[in-house]
Amino acid sequence: MSKTPTLRLDRLLANMGYGSRREVQQLAYAGLVTLDGAVIEDADQRIAVTRDLPDRMRIRGKPLDPPPGLALMLHKPLGVTCSHKEAGPLVYGLLPERWRRRDPAISTVGRLDKDTSGLLLMTDDGNLLHRIISPRAHIPKRYHVTLDRPLKGDEAEIFAAGTLLLEGEEKPLLPAQMEVLSNTSAHLVLTEGRYHQVRRMFAAVGNHVTALHRDRIGALALPDDLEPGQFRLLDETDLELILPPGKNAQAGAS
Repeated sequence: MSKTPTLRLDRLLANMGYGSRREVQQLAYAGLVTLDGAVIEDADQRIAVTRDLPDRMRIRGKPLDPPPGLALMLHKPLGVTCSHKEAGPLVYGLLPERWRRRDPAISTVGRLDKDTSGLLLMTDDGNLLHRIISPRAHIPKRYHVTLDRPLKGDEAEIFAAGTLLLEGEEKPLLPAQMEVLSNTSAHLVLTEGRYHQVRRMFAAVGNHVTALHRDRIGALALPDDLEPGQFRLLDETDLELILPPGKNAQAGAS
């Protein structure tokens, strides 16, 4: 079994965005940090960083934020970008302000473009992030696609063949599954994530995507009651819906 990591209180809380180490020391001296109901006055005290720490530690009477290793799902709204390099509102602005000062930082697990809504994963766990986005993982992602023109009827066969070449590329796409919902809408399931892949796939068969929404990653579905802009923390059960234990090990192999 791996040993439970420990950190000094001032470093732990500073890394979680509660302030500088000096500011955390002042919190402790003021009796505003408690663990299991007891005040921690010594900011040098080492704290075991366990998953249940938010249930046991209080800062100014409020539960501690999730410790390092957090993962969450966000219902990404339209018009919000995942990149720090683009202008306009960012997905990070939808998180609590303190969370944007965390170290390690919270990052998106892959991206959805500005004009795509839906299920977006975020984490501060670099190992988890790379396991999910690894090309070896082949995690299915489902998109609800709305089209400008009626389907011709041969799109599902073309996408499933594994021979479609996108413009400017030399490697065919992996097979993708398409379920027709109406003459101008469909579900499309991909196991890879090339740049603007869904939009380019339909452009390759003579159509244009007018709306795109991701509602599933692996077996993890975006909850109906999670409104655009809202997020929810993920637990181990949720993560196993994305990366089942067997696939988890395979994706992590070099």
